[in-house]
Amino acid sequence: MSSESSAPPVLSTPAEHTFFEDPTPKSVIEAAGRIQRPDDELFEVYEIARTATEVQQRAWKRIALQFPDAMLPDAPWVVGALSRELDKLAESAQETEHKPSREDNTKGQVDDKNKVRDRGQNQRQRLYILADTSYSACCVDEIAAEHADADAVVHYGRACLSPTSRIPVLHVFTRQKLDYEAVLASFETEFPNKAQKVILMADVMFQEHVAPVCELLRGKGYTRVVATEIVHDPSGTIPNRQLLPHESRTMAEADDDLHDYDLFHISTPPSSLLLTLSSRLASLRIYPTPTSPYTTTSSPPDPSATPSILRRRYALVIRLATASIIGILVNTLSVKNYMSTISTLKSQIAAAGKKSYTIVVGKLNAAKLANFAEVDGWVVVGCWESGLVEQEGLWKPVITPFEMGLALQREEDRIWTGEWWGGIEGVKNQVSESTKTEGDSAQELREGPYTRPEHVEGGVSDEESEPPVFDLRTGKLVSNSRPMRVAMRGSAAADAQPNGDGGNGQGLGSFSLTRRAIGEVALVKGEASPGAEFLRSQRTWQGLGSDFNQDEEEGASTVVEEGRSGVARGYTVGEDQQRA
Repeated sequence: MSSESSAPPVLSTPAEHTFFEDPTPKSVIEAAGRIQRPDDELFEVYEIARTATEVQQRAWKRIALQFPDAMLPDAPWVVGALSRELDKLAESAQETEHKPSREDNTKGQVDDKNKVRDRGQNQRQRLYILADTSYSACCVDEIAAEHADADAVVHYGRACLSPTSRIPVLHVFTRQKLDYEAVLASFETEFPNKAQKVILMADVMFQEHVAPVCELLRGKGYTRVVATEIVHDPSGTIPNRQLLPHESRTMAEADDDLHDYDLFHISTPPSSLLLTLSSRLASLRIYPTPTSPYTTTSSPPDPSATPSILRRRYALVIRLATASIIGILVNTLSVKNYMSTISTLKSQIAAAGKKSYTIVVGKLNAAKLANFAEVDGWVVVGCWESGLVEQEGLWKPVITPFEMGLALQREEDRIWTGEWWGGIEGVKNQVSESTKTEGDSAQELREGPYTRPEHVEGGVSDEESEPPVFDLRTGKLVSNSRPMRVAMRGSAAADAQPNGDGGNGQGLGSFSLTRRAIGEVALVKGEASPGAEFLRSQRTWQGLGSDFNQDEEEGASTVVEEGRSGVARGYTVGEDQQRA
């Protein structure tokens, strides 16, 4: 027989548990699978000595430290170690400057030391840990640094190396261990031909191992292996890398023509870098590094799947080619020249006869973008790594500025060459190439490919004379793919003729018939805003008062009556003093 319980079960934790016991069974580091590392190893991983020397030489007083999520548990230790190292450098500098002579007495020496200590406390650097977001941690968070009034930012971990616009940056990629024997074995398996042209590249966190691995490979007989080094150039053929000089490369082999080279990449590259490298090199091999507390490496991607990924990207380009309203998503405020990129995108979209809206967002998700139902597609303005947005769960497609440039081209001019850019660098390259190849590129950018009216019989510009636009995915006719073309054509005609009358003494208003009705959208240059038109015609709720109908029979106004008043223990209704 089962024994009956003598006391009811405890269904709650005693209050004393909150004060006298640790509520977490494991520390944060143990729960995250991190191992405890000795101080000397952390000192080398985070390059404390080099960081303190750079800060001391550049005379920074307020330094912001930016950590990714994987390194955030070590942030307090880094602050303490860096502060101690800065104090040592300051004391040594002060002692060198104010070294007492032998004739000074003991009292004078004590006074000098006190002055040096007081001066060091007044000039001591202040360190701040930024509350960085998990999204786009590769970029420098200048906004958070400005909140701390920082003189500079020390960025730890992986970085896209996009140039900043307002604040100096010191990148600390951290030092990671690498098994050279495993790398060499993987390389020999992938490239058995020792005369093959191979570029050796690694993630920035493993960049210091590229040169030693390259020397070991050359010692094994690989004479045409070329190493890379880090440069701050996201627009390069290999983003943020340049090839080191070697006798195997001739002067005719430029860095921008690498289609004959294969690439061996140490560590898993981000998806945007994978697409970029696959479109510019012969092949790509990846050596995945083991998972460590400082690197978040998932299963390595399959480089052979990049052609299918590029085809899906091209399908998104075709989808946005018929879009009428395009949203410009700004998910960074730190990358240099992002404002000029937004202006260029606006000009290109307007020149194509489409409407654009600029929206500043942080981390992209389906809920945020679904609030703008009138937008047919989005283009992201950000760094070259965060420009590639996963389409899973998104209602409307999100593409890069380079893909946006392809979508705005004519169908007969749109040629997919396999080239791909992930960031705002694609916009710069498109503008520079069009400037070199076309003499009237400035006029083309201003007028656009769809704003030049086609003259029909009688010399009248007819809207119906424009070539029809079909959706290549469905084969259907799209009637509103260029909603702003009528307004732009009317503006161009008004500029061409005196007083905008077309040369016959009549204004543009005489050719347009408008119907004034309730809730009519205001017209600007003869054209209604596409967003306002969508709000009027397709949204079921248009704001407070939108359900008011003036056509209803107007009756007597409702009599205002006094309601209940008083305190909670007893209310009075109207003028009656009886409590309710």
